[in-house]
Amino acid sequence: MANRAELLETALDCLANGMALLDTEDRLVFWNRAAEATTGHTSADVLARPVPKGLEPLLCAALDRDPDAELEPGHGVLVTARHKLGHPVQVIARILVLRDGLGERQGRAIVFHPAESLDALPRGECGEGSGVEKSQVNLEERIEEVFEDFARAGVPFGVLWITVDQAHELRATHGAGACEAMLDKMERALEGGLRPTEELGRWGDDEFLVLSHERTPEMLAAHAQRLAGLARTAEFRWWGDRISLTVSIGAAQADTAETLPELLARAQAAMVSSIHEGGNHIELAPGGQACLPS
Repeated sequence: MANRAELLETALDCLANGMALLDTEDRLVFWNRAAEATTGHTSADVLARPVPKGLEPLLCAALDRDPDAELEPGHGVLVTARHKLGHPVQVIARILVLRDGLGERQGRAIVFHPAESLDALPRGECGEGSGVEKSQVNLEERIEEVFEDFARAGVPFGVLWITVDQAHELRATHGAGACEAMLDKMERALEGGLRPTEELGRWGDDEFLVLSHERTPEMLAAHAQRLAGLARTAEFRWWGDRISLTVSIGAAQADTAETLPELLARAQAAMVSSIHEGGNHIELAPGGQACLPS
């Protein structure tokens, strides 16, 4: 009869998502079949060995993080790794901290699955029937138009990927209705700080996207700071409870050398980095092109 460890390994091997398990010393101790299928690297290639070339974006990015940091549920990061055969592979990755019954950290798990396509735009996740999908579709059309203007005529363009730090906890403790009421209030507060040419829309259950026309990455980051300040003033009350609100923002200025999915992936990664900083934080993604008057 199989023991508990063998049963667990068999179950993890049956998962549709790739999974890498790391121990408390950040040594890779498990690599399931879906991970092999996605990357082309077998368990023999990765276990007890240096990280293979091409997997660094997936594995080393996780190892560089605070060992106790993990992504809020629903927050994945778009990562471009390289298949063993040499071609690029885009995956959505999530990091989970593994703890025992006493709360002691036992290791970490990296769970990942292939992105739908190389041309798909990274989006915030939304629950079935949430109504956010319509906002995403409408905003995606505008993003593509604005990015085309940037690529063709050099019109300044950057994006702010914003998540409300308290949304997940509020939804769990007060319910979906309270969370939606809070997000409506937050949206109005953010709209009050937008430039006349900027656009704001829901980009996930707990996330917003701002299409901005600041001329430099530094100006974009300064604008994000102003919006974060407005968010802190958006006092929210629910059945007498006063709930303080903050946001984490990833800012990314467009660059002519990248695609629109790459721009959004940089903004998303910066937003996730802001969460890892403890929330109520602004992170400017590296790269980006200043657009100054000629």
